Amino acid sequence: MPDISLTVVAVLCLASLAAGWIDAVVGGGGLLLLPALLLGLPSGTPAVYALGTNKAVAIVGTTGAAVTYARKAPVDVRLAVRIGVAALAGSTAGAFVAAGLSTEVLKPVVMVVLVGVGTFVILKPAFGTAPSTAPVSPRRVLAAIGLAGLGIGFYDGLIGPGTGTFLVLALTALLHLDLVTASATAKIVNCCTNAGALATFAWKGTVHWQLAALMAVFNLVGGTVGARTALKKGSGFVRVVLLTVVFALVANLAYQQWIA
Repeated sequence: MPDISLTVVAVLCLASLAAGWIDAVVGGGGLLLLPALLLGLPSGTPAVYALGTNKAVAIVGTTGAAVTYARKAPVDVRLAVRIGVAALAGSTAGAFVAAGLSTEVLKPVVMVVLVGVGTFVILKPAFGTAPSTAPVSPRRVLAAIGLAGLGIGFYDGLIGPGTGTFLVLALTALLHLDLVTASATAKIVNCCTNAGALATFAWKGTVHWQLAALMAVFNLVGGTVGARTALKKGSGFVRVVLLTVVFALVANLAYQQWIA
């Protein structure tokens, strides 16, 4: 356990609870959890410890949300795992590229994409409100594996913020899913990418396991409750949370790019 006060531990646990809820509903819980860890860990702690501890916490909440969704939502688990394996490969490649590429160049591009996505969702109220009755073609399945798996997985390894949100949007658009089912599928994909990332951080010894175990309990509760809330409230509720997270991502990236 790092040398931090009980007050800071309590704040981190509450942040973990809220992040689990947000992540389960529509993705983007890392927007809250990672900055909280960066601020809460002792001064001078390498950022990689925050990243490793974040993954150890997040994988528990994501798994809890995925199980909750899989039990009550019409999720194609086999397809989700296929996309997840592709995302694992993509995130590994992205991590290697990140070592030699300045992500500051890409952040403005990501912001423009997010603003475009948010505008699209606002102007298309029916987007993701109900699944399409038309069968999904093999080409769309391959596109989902390529874009939502390899593409967004690569982005996760390269930059990271908003990966779950991008997954929800891509799965909704490509596979004609409603937002609740897309969120459920995204959680299974996230389990795959989180497992690969956590294995890497654990191998490097950059995880505060005791702190992660405590925070993970709160993250699991938040993730499970978030999944149940999304299932109960439906796609309209998820759409509101989605828009909130999208524009929070834009603000977060803009702050990092031009202010921090």
